[in-house]
Amino acid sequence: MQVCQLEHQLFDHFFPSSSTDSSSLAPLIDPLCTYLYDTLRPKIIHEASLDPLCELVDILKVEVIGEQLSRRGESLAGLRPTLLRILADIHERLTFCARTYIRDEIANYRPGDEDLDYPAKLERAAQSATEESGGNKSDVVNSWYPPLEKTISCLSKLYRCLEPAVFTGLAQEAVEFCTISIQNASKSIAKRASSMDSQLFLIKYFLILREQIAPFDIEFSVTHKELDFSHLLEHLRRILRGQASLFDWSRSTSLARTFSPRVLESQIDARKELEKSLKTSCEEFIMSVTKLVVDPMLSFVTKVTAVKVALSAGNQAQKSDSLLSKPLKSQAFATPDKVAELIQKVGVAIQQDLPNVMNKMKLYLQNPSTRMILFKPIKTNIVEAHVQLQSLVKSEYSSEEMQTIGMVSIQDLQAQLDNLI
Repeated sequence: MQVCQLEHQLFDHFFPSSSTDSSSLAPLIDPLCTYLYDTLRPKIIHEASLDPLCELVDILKVEVIGEQLSRRGESLAGLRPTLLRILADIHERLTFCARTYIRDEIANYRPGDEDLDYPAKLERAAQSATEESGGNKSDVVNSWYPPLEKTISCLSKLYRCLEPAVFTGLAQEAVEFCTISIQNASKSIAKRASSMDSQLFLIKYFLILREQIAPFDIEFSVTHKELDFSHLLEHLRRILRGQASLFDWSRSTSLARTFSPRVLESQIDARKELEKSLKTSCEEFIMSVTKLVVDPMLSFVTKVTAVKVALSAGNQAQKSDSLLSKPLKSQAFATPDKVAELIQKVGVAIQQDLPNVMNKMKLYLQNPSTRMILFKPIKTNIVEAHVQLQSLVKSEYSSEEMQTIGMVSIQDLQAQLDNLI
């Protein structure tokens, strides 16, 4: 830049009448720029790390082209094409290295025992945070599942360095592969720990991933185009059977049409797929906790429904040959003592199992509002199961039998559940 500026000053001094035409200096400036480009290009194409490439983009775009060229104006006009060419090479190399990084470090990441040591890993982190009276943001990020940390780190570096269209494609790939990697890890955790740890692992990191990609002002969707030759075989079969002619150019089975592929387009939106996976994970967790607590009630209501359906069918032979003709409380599974037993079992689950679930939720999900959102449908399901059973008990059992059964009031149940939050 100094050489170009000095040459421009000399040219302006000796040939003032031609100094306004920058092309007059081209025979001198172009070879100098070529030397610069030939010197830098080998270094650029051999750079494999994202950080230096991102720094180079920032230096060229902001400091050199944005500031120096704008300030020095016409004296550096001859250098601009070369600088833009260098910047294009850096962009190309950065895109290639980013795709390689996404493939190797995210899509093909192989977790070790430490990566899958849940919930122990979170318990150690919580203990460490308590001893140190809190932790900084970098400590939290470093505790994330590695592909997630690598995804967010990679996208944060690339966001300001690449064109929006290029960044969108890379971001879509990174988020898609990160989502798959988290799902695969959760399957391993289910085998090593429990299904509940697996579900909470998914919810935890899907929520973090959704939160972290929100600031990127792009659409995480790309359109894939592919050629479809699936119709080719059927055309060839028709020709071989004599149902169509290979040389009949007037029909749809002509040679040109037969061998002409269809173009299929499909759009993949990584953000929407992430939302769908998060929703599914939350629903599975909610249902598993509901089943853990009130499964005896749900099973009982299901049996009662089956009995009533059989009775209402009017099959007299079946009635005479089975216990279905007896009142519900005469059924072996529905005696007052049996109902009291299942209510007691559910009560124990609410007092013992549900607090353990809440503690595990606190371990995985630090945000109280997130836990509240997740617990609300669980609470609703538990209350609804009690309401169904109470309605059934009131219609089928006497007052004395209801006292033996010992149903808890819905108001007391709701208060008990609220105290768990």
